[in-house]
This record gives sequence, C-alpha cells and structure tokens, in this order.
Amino acid sequence: MSIYTGPVFEMARDQFTVIADHLAIPADERDRLLLPKRALTVAVPIHMDNGQTAVFTGYRVQHHLTLGPTKGGTRFAANVDIGEIAALAVWMSWKCALAELPYGGAKGGITVDPRALSLRELENLSRRYMQEMIPFVGPRVDVMAPDMGTNEQVMAWFMDTYSMYQGVTVSEIVTGKPVESGGTLGRREATGHGVAFLVFRAMERLGINPSGATAIIQGFGNVGSYAALALAARGVKIVGVSDHTIALHDPKGFDVAALTQYATAHGVLKGFGDAAQIDPKELLLQRCDALIPAAVERVINKDNAGKLQCRILAEGANGPTTPEADLILAQRNQEIFVIPDILCNAGGVIVSYFEWVQDLQQYFWSKDEVMKRLEIALERSWNNVVHRAQLDNIPNRVAAMAIGVERVRNAKRTRGLFP
Repeated sequence: MSIYTGPVFEMARDQFTVIADHLAIPADERDRLLLPKRALTVAVPIHMDNGQTAVFTGYRVQHHLTLGPTKGGTRFAANVDIGEIAALAVWMSWKCALAELPYGGAKGGITVDPRALSLRELENLSRRYMQEMIPFVGPRVDVMAPDMGTNEQVMAWFMDTYSMYQGVTVSEIVTGKPVESGGTLGRREATGHGVAFLVFRAMERLGINPSGATAIIQGFGNVGSYAALALAARGVKIVGVSDHTIALHDPKGFDVAALTQYATAHGVLKGFGDAAQIDPKELLLQRCDALIPAAVERVINKDNAGKLQCRILAEGANGPTTPEADLILAQRNQEIFVIPDILCNAGGVIVSYFEWVQDLQQYFWSKDEVMKRLEIALERSWNNVVHRAQLDNIPNRVAAMAIGVERVRNAKRTRGLFP
C-alpha cells in the first residue's frame, strides 16, 4: 500500500502515466521518477488564545534532489492531506525542470483553516511548523515559499525561526518574503504577470487582438488579481471573476482596479456588484477569449470540459484540469488552446529562484530587471512547449510534461541511483 492516496495524487499519477507511455519509459524506472524521495508528517502543537493547547498536522514532501535543492510552497488549508501535498510536489518538479531551474519539487502544508486563527495563533503555528522542519530543510536542501493560506508575513516568520536556530540570518531559506527581509521586487505579481504574458503570446498565435478581447478569471487571490490587472492594462475586458464567496459575470466588463481595491480592503469579492452574481459552475461555461482557472485543483472536469466556450484555457492554478477533461480537450484541440499549469503559472517559481539567487549573492536587482528576466525565461519555455507539441503532434500538456520528465530522467540516469 502507498501513503499517497486521494483524487489529487491519483490525478498526478494518471498524468505521469500518460507521459511515461508517450516517452516509452520502462516500468522499472517509473516509480523512481514518480514517488517522492522523502515525506514528513509532524505534530504542530501551539498555545491558543483561550489558553488551551491545540495540535495540528503538518506535512512536507520533497520529490527529488537530483537537479539541486527542492523548492515549493507551504499551504495552510482545511483540506490539506499527504496525497495532495505529494501531487503538488510532483507537479513542481516538472515545472522547475521545464523552466530549466536547478530545483526538484517540494510542497508543504498544515491542515488548518487560517481564517479561524488570530494573528498571534497564526504566528505561533508558523514558527512551530518551521521549528519541526529544521532538521529536514536548508538553503541547499529544501527552500520554502508561500502558497494558499500563507503570505509574505508567514515567510518572514519561517525565515526568522530558522535563522534564530542557526545563529545568523539565513534569508535564502525561504522565498516570497517581504522586500525588507530579503525578498525580491516583483515576486508578489510574478505568477499573475506570467499568466497574462502567456495569454498574450497565445492571443498573438491565434490572431486575437487583446484590445477588446474578453477574459474570465476563477479565483481572485494573488494570481488572479494580478493577472486581471495585467490583462486589463492591454485592453482585455474582464467579464467574469470569482472567489470562494461569490462569482460575478457582466458582459460589459468590470472595473478591475475597483475590484482589486475592494478585494484588498474586504478580503473577499462578496459585496462588490452582487447584482452580477452567477452560479460559480456556470461562470466557467460563459463565452470568453481566455478562461483562467486560478484557484484550486480539478475544476475543469469531464462534466464541463465539453461545454467550455473559451479560445484559450490558461491554467493559473495547479492541476485545475482532470485527466478525463484532458481527453475531451484533446478532441477540441482546434477550438481551445491550452496553456498547461506547469508552464502557465511558472512565473512564481521562476522569480522565487531569482530571489534565492539574490539572497545567496546578497546582491539585489531592480524590478525592471526581475520582470525582464522573467519574460525571457517564460518565452524560452513557451517556445520549447509549442515546438515540441507541433513536432510530435501532441497536446501542449503532454509536450510540457514530457520536457520536464525527460530532464529529470536524464539527470537521474547520469548521476546514478542515490539522488
């Protein structure tokens, strides 16, 4: 039996099987490529504000260290489990390899609703989690980053906790930190900026003029909001948005700056233009040029993939499309251009890499330099995926994952059995 269970890990396994079959990888090599090198489960006890002690369950999965240290976010969410964390670590491996970064994939998390914690309780939880991780992480072993339910402040607490145990400031132990604590300019908007950059590249390829084009964004957190701002800046009309509280649709388009200001002030979209409310499932099915799922996994499935009315499916989230939906989308290849997640949302890990490099060197770049280097990296990955898809006559997801898996596989074969 495997400890890696659940629909999200099964989805990652199914995707890998498709790629392994495509690349004709022998059966005896497959488990070594797929299964994580190390998985940790820790108890995270903290004192709550009411004086009681609560114990939360924390996880960290390190997929492989063949190309360098592992890299990945830390998720605080009520539904976190080891299977989901492992799947996210696997996807991060292929994403880093596709972007030619010297990392393996990792992911961490705590099963908790962070919105139910006070600021003091959140700090206690963050610091205790990092304390439990100290024997297993390091700037050359495993570098953490924010994810759903965590942010720059949590990363600052992680960094401070690790540094206090080392006796020196070790800013390179995490990325996604505040700029004043060793973070990089451009990190906050990197993923959303990257999503928009690749949507523009797809529009150019399909002959769609951004000025007057339409987009729907599911998820209006860090990724979705910055993608919306970047798209709107070039004339794209945002006709649909949603978060966990409400979905809104208006063919006339929304004032993105006002949307962003409202979401920042209130933490949610509910209350902004509720007259435009629509069923969240129906939002995905509305006509648009670009549909951007930027929230959670498995929202594009066998039930709705055949009903999508977009020209571009830009996966800002990790794993938003199920393997069953991929089969349907492959049949609609001439109708819908898919920008797969490991390409589409790679801007975050690319700029995280830039932050790590700057911290190691203690030499920091301007925001313009960061964003220019980001676009160069994304352009390289975009060209590689599009070329591979054309050359082998395969879907973009298969092309992207094949490039990533091949790089990891070749490195493992070169180095030997241990890494």
